[in-house]
Amino acid sequence: MGDGMGLIDDLATVAGPAQVLTGADMARYARDWMGKYQGAPLAVVRPGSTAEVSACVRIAAAHGVAIVPVSGNTGLVGGTMTTGGVMISLERMNRIRAVKRDARLVVAEAGVILSRLHEAAEAEGLYFPLWFGARGSAMLGGVLSTNAGGSNVLRYGSTRALCLGLEVVLADGRVLDLMGELHKDNSGYDLKQMFIGAEGTLGIITAAVMKLVPAPKAHATATLATRTLADALVLLNRMQEATGGRVEAFEFMPRTYSERLRVARPDLGLPFDHIPEVTVLIEAATTVPTEATPDDSGEVPLVGLLETVLAGMMEEGLVTDTVLARSDQQRRAMWARREAAAEICVGLTPVVDTDVCLPLDRVEGFLTEALQRLDVLDPGFRSLTVAHLGDGNLHFTVFPTRDDPGLKDRVMELVEDVVAELGGSFSAEHGVGLSKLNAMARRKNPVALDVMRAVKAALDPDNRMNPGKVIPGWLAAATGPG
Repeated sequence: MGDGMGLIDDLATVAGPAQVLTGADMARYARDWMGKYQGAPLAVVRPGSTAEVSACVRIAAAHGVAIVPVSGNTGLVGGTMTTGGVMISLERMNRIRAVKRDARLVVAEAGVILSRLHEAAEAEGLYFPLWFGARGSAMLGGVLSTNAGGSNVLRYGSTRALCLGLEVVLADGRVLDLMGELHKDNSGYDLKQMFIGAEGTLGIITAAVMKLVPAPKAHATATLATRTLADALVLLNRMQEATGGRVEAFEFMPRTYSERLRVARPDLGLPFDHIPEVTVLIEAATTVPTEATPDDSGEVPLVGLLETVLAGMMEEGLVTDTVLARSDQQRRAMWARREAAAEICVGLTPVVDTDVCLPLDRVEGFLTEALQRLDVLDPGFRSLTVAHLGDGNLHFTVFPTRDDPGLKDRVMELVEDVVAELGGSFSAEHGVGLSKLNAMARRKNPVALDVMRAVKAALDPDNRMNPGKVIPGWLAAATGPG
């Protein structure tokens, strides 16, 4: 392994001295935004082009140090932490290379912030349908590397479903150009899919081709209360049938969530004068002019349709309360309550975060069973749940009674047990990083793990690319865990 100063000098030669950070200048990169993980990188380099990323990778490899990519640093699983490695920040690679309106796609570099993609698409009358709370800071490279989800997966799929092409710098510095703009290409393996969700363990994503869709002309949004999740799913299915699959978001906030929201963000208010057991945010969208144009009474037909469905379910007793958004301001207020989820958890410790996915009809069973078992394991625990109910993804957060690593691992294993029994996944959209390595070892199919290790060994034989992440039992590089 080469000396640190020689490495830094070599990186500065490629990216420029001002783009190689050391010491206190690395502070914002060396910890995650939640304050859960703390790293100690040797240096942070900020290349400005794919060629510079390639050169930096070659230099780091020549000096025998680990390479860890970082984008907006909004992750929740410690996927960008390193001790003794070089962090490669993609923040300067922030160019939108092209927006092709007729082809409905955008070509963008990895450092483009998600909200800029939204703005670029909107300027062309289109929409980039990946939407979540950290959109003002999350960057495209990180979004792809974790296969991010968000609120609109129900209609448009996760990041993986929206990607047509990738540009990736491999562990040996070669650039893999997969920047095709095709919707169909059966010429062998779909290699781009290996890098989406790989969290930088196979290579560094530097650019991508992403799908765009027609911009909605109108939304129909409501916050409602039901007695059970089963009743809520009846609403989802009825609205999907009534609108031809136009429901974009279906978000679940149980009593515990609303109670915490009332304390942590009283300025956001609550939709009802009481806190129901089940609160749901539903949103449908349309691009059809006849569904979006107000009628003689001033009502948007899509909104009227949602109101009709909700009224029928209230008559049946399946919906107990409802508030429709009659303005964009009211819509934004509804979403603000939902998107405060991460914020209202800050400072609550000790904490065990889980990010699970269940078949839609087993979500309620999971919550019932998990809470019952937790009450036996750790009487007095607290929990907070929020869910993308439309795709079965739950952010189920547990606050144990004491800060005991053994207890926290038992809590995680208990949640994994219930998820496995119900045919779910222990990792839905946040990635694996460091926090789910034990879960991967316990729950991932052993043959699947063998295949993952084989791919890793083939593409990164020296284990320099974000070592110590995603794959359990895979030895980190000599410089320490990435």
